Amino acid sequence: MQMKAIFLGTGTSQGVPIIGCNCLVCKSSDSKDVRLRSSLLVVLNQKSILIDIGPDFRFQMLNSKISSIHHILFTHQHRDHTAGLDDIRPIYYLQKKPIELYGEHHVLKSIQHDFQYLFSGSDYPGKPKFNLNIIDNNLFFLEKIKITPIRAMHYKLPVLGFRIGNLAYVTDANYISLVEKNKLLGLDVLILNSLERDKHISHYNLEEALEIIKEVNPKKAYLTHISHNMGLYKEVMKELPNNVSLAYDNLTIQIN
Repeated sequence: MQMKAIFLGTGTSQGVPIIGCNCLVCKSSDSKDVRLRSSLLVVLNQKSILIDIGPDFRFQMLNSKISSIHHILFTHQHRDHTAGLDDIRPIYYLQKKPIELYGEHHVLKSIQHDFQYLFSGSDYPGKPKFNLNIIDNNLFFLEKIKITPIRAMHYKLPVLGFRIGNLAYVTDANYISLVEKNKLLGLDVLILNSLERDKHISHYNLEEALEIIKEVNPKKAYLTHISHNMGLYKEVMKELPNNVSLAYDNLTIQIN
């Protein structure tokens, strides 16, 4: 099973650089220190699966040169993971069929509230169409593609990560139970949030993320949802274990 994953964005909710910040990271000329809001695009069996659709979605898709999205998985309802939904319109026009949305019941309800005009009963020219699919912490299929949800906690908010084949994506988490960690065993690639160096109330910091990676032992791990407080890409990379890297925007990886 050949799979491609593209990091559309690897930044935290404010992105990097942050408006008005003059720190070394925000002023860096290294493109790997510029981070749009976090999102991952997985291409498998000629299907494009998007995990989260944040406020930078339009720019991310123009950068990626990809113009198809068949399924959107939502990890949770925070706006940095949902706010780009309106920008799916040109993709809907090209595909001429409803786009499948997957999320927990409360997540889809929140999205319907935030985008009432997209989900209202009235129809009008230019309005995209969606199919809403309620999921929980049980495996499900996108056509023939098996998706295994991973329950995590974002402080007090339950969120979902997703395992697709031997790739798993977990963002906006600071706790994963032992039962859920078992779903992360035997991975080729683990993508895990790591906000900064200091301990944070709702995200793994660098030390905690490295502990999780050591525990579940993927062949390769990438850190995402990174803030300017993590430090410069080139400097942080020098400190990481051989099988761990900071992800960066537009990084593309292949998974067998």
